[in-house]
Amino acid sequence: MTPLGTDLADRVLGGWLGRVAGNMLGKPVEQGDHWTRDRIDRYLRQARALPLTDYLPEPVDDSDRLELRPEWRQCVRGRVHGSCRDDDVDYAILGLDLLETYGFCFSTGQVGELWLLRLPYLQTFTAERAAYRNLANGLEPPLTATHDNPYQEWIGALIRADVYGWTCPGTPRHAAALARRDAVLSHTGNGVYGAMWAAALIAAAFTAPTVRSALDTALTVIPAGSRLARTVRRVLSLHETGLGWEDTLVTLAEETSGLGWIHTVPNVAVLTAGLLYGDGDFTRTITLTVRGGLDTDSNGATAGSVAGVLCGAEAIPPQWKDPLEDTVRSAVFGYDGVRISELAERTVRLARTAGRAAFAETAG
Repeated sequence: MTPLGTDLADRVLGGWLGRVAGNMLGKPVEQGDHWTRDRIDRYLRQARALPLTDYLPEPVDDSDRLELRPEWRQCVRGRVHGSCRDDDVDYAILGLDLLETYGFCFSTGQVGELWLLRLPYLQTFTAERAAYRNLANGLEPPLTATHDNPYQEWIGALIRADVYGWTCPGTPRHAAALARRDAVLSHTGNGVYGAMWAAALIAAAFTAPTVRSALDTALTVIPAGSRLARTVRRVLSLHETGLGWEDTLVTLAEETSGLGWIHTVPNVAVLTAGLLYGDGDFTRTITLTVRGGLDTDSNGATAGSVAGVLCGAEAIPPQWKDPLEDTVRSAVFGYDGVRISELAERTVRLARTAGRAAFAETAG
C-alpha cells in the first residue's frame, strides 16, 4: 500500500488522535523536575494502575492532588470529555492553518506572521515566547531565534513538527525541510534538529515496516555528529543489547544529565526508548513514554502521533479515542471546539496535494 493509498485517511486520523491522547495522558504530570520516572510509577502503584493501560487514575491522596497540574481534572480517566487546551495540540493546528494559508512554499517570516495573528502571547512558552516577543519588537528571522532567547535548544520546535510529517507521507526529507523552515523562527542547533527528526520520523512511519525502520530513516535527515543523533543512536544500541526499558532510561539520564527536563536531547532519548520498547503497540508506546518522565505531555503527544500513524485510527484502542469525543479545545483563534476528524480530513487534502506535486516533479 502506497502512502497515498486508501489507508492514508486512517493513518492521518490515527496521528491526530494519537497526538491528542498522548498529550492528555502526560498532561497531569508535566513537571519533569518533580514528576520523575520513579515518582510517576509510585503514583501508579499507589492507585493500582500498573501496568498502565488507560489515562492516569485520579490521585489517591491530597499531596499528589496538589502536585499535579491543575488541568488534571479534565485529563484523568473517567473525567475526559474532549481534550483540554495545550500548546502541543495548538501548534499542530497552527501548522495546518499555515499550510492551508501559504502552501508548502511558506517562509519562516510567514510562520511568524501567523503566530501574531492566530496565537495569544500568553499561550506561548520558553523559546516560542522569546521569538514572539522579538517578532512584536520588529526583529526578523533568524534574529527572532537568537536574540535574548536562552531556550534555543529546548523542545518547542519538535512539538510543532507533526503536521509536516502527516502531510508528507513517505517523504521524510521533504517533511524535515518544512519542519526546519518553521523551527528556525525560534530555535537553533539541536532544537532545530529535533523538529526535523520528528517530522521525518512521522513521515517515515507511513511506509516503514517497523518502528525501528522509521527511527533509522529519521536519523538520516540530521547531522550525524549532532548530540541529538548521537543520543538516538545510543538508545538504539542499548535496545539492541537486550537491556530493559528501565535500565536504558537510567543510563540515558546519566548521560544527558545537566541539560534540564525541557531540553530536546533528553526528551528525544525518552521518546525513542518509548517507541522502541513499545514496538508498535499503541498503548504500550504512549504509556512507556509518559512513564519515562521529563516533558511528559510533549513526549506522549509525539509518541502517540508516531504510533497512531503506524497502526491507524481504527486500531487505536477505544479507551484512548472515545473519551476525546472527536473534539479539541484550542487557543488558536477560530479553532476552539474543532472536530479532530475535520482536522484530519483537511490534513489528508494537503497530503494528497503534496503527493501529486511530488509525483509531477519526479515525472517531469
